Amino acid sequence: MTTPLVSLQDLSVQFCGSRTASALNEVNIELGAGEVLGLLGESGSGKSVTLRTLLRLHPERTTKIQGKMLVDGQDVLALKGRALDLYRGGTVSMVFQEPGLAFDPVYTIGQQVTEAIRAHAAVDEQAARAQALQMLERVQIPQAKRRFDAYPHELSGGMRQRAMIALALACQPKLLLADEPTTALDATVQIQILLLLRQLQRETGMSVIFVTHDIAAAVEVADRIAVMYAGRIVEQGPVSQIVRAPRHPYTAGLLAATVGTENRGQPLLAVPGAPPNLAALPPGCSFAPRCVHASEQCRCEVPPLQSVGTQALACWHPLMPLAEAA
Repeated sequence: MTTPLVSLQDLSVQFCGSRTASALNEVNIELGAGEVLGLLGESGSGKSVTLRTLLRLHPERTTKIQGKMLVDGQDVLALKGRALDLYRGGTVSMVFQEPGLAFDPVYTIGQQVTEAIRAHAAVDEQAARAQALQMLERVQIPQAKRRFDAYPHELSGGMRQRAMIALALACQPKLLLADEPTTALDATVQIQILLLLRQLQRETGMSVIFVTHDIAAAVEVADRIAVMYAGRIVEQGPVSQIVRAPRHPYTAGLLAATVGTENRGQPLLAVPGAPPNLAALPPGCSFAPRCVHASEQCRCEVPPLQSVGTQALACWHPLMPLAEAA
């Protein structure tokens, strides 16, 4: 059996302050080389926390991490000093949601991509600049030589996001983390960025974890989808199965609340209620207070994530597949 590139085993993350918030709760994810995983869920479900935990970006003093994180055979939680620096950007890199905040405003785009290359590879300034320019051209930035010397604020939102992708890929990482990379862009540019990411993923063979609220975007980019709720994976499987035959009531609710041509002019079927307080999670299934199928067992016992065919599901009362329902 092939060893997965990414293996998260019972990963839990707590943020400690005046109150302790359980942001991730026993998350289990495996990702193969060259595979694209889409993470779906409402705001606060733990998607971005998962990505930032993979890069060890949370403040160590106020963050408690339990479980295992293995990436490319490395125990991520054991990395320190130079080894951690090389891991960030070299093995795993990230495209942030808002590139305007991710870039340093006082350095040009070219300087920042060049610096990233020199931090990970033994090349001189001239060679690093040449590689940086090549990356800007590869992500299809028009007039790349001119944009090389531009500051972040001088680029449009779409150009900044392309530059962010160039920066993330500059050191040829094996895993790319994309945290809602199209949220701040208009619809036309969103499609261009999604197609670019998919094209680059296929060319390089890297793995990608793609966080989004947009189910259509996940369908366009991902091979598999994992649905998160209150810091847990509640359902995961191939894109086609999750979209066509969701088994978890929360997944079905997300899909029903999606705008499409088939429900134009009709009110959206929103999931009732609100996500739970992560500092005071209810006993049992966190989705039970919002679920019309919830039983007493749901309110008392946390359902484990179990394999059901090619899918995995954490629900005591899963929805029947369409074929069985018929």
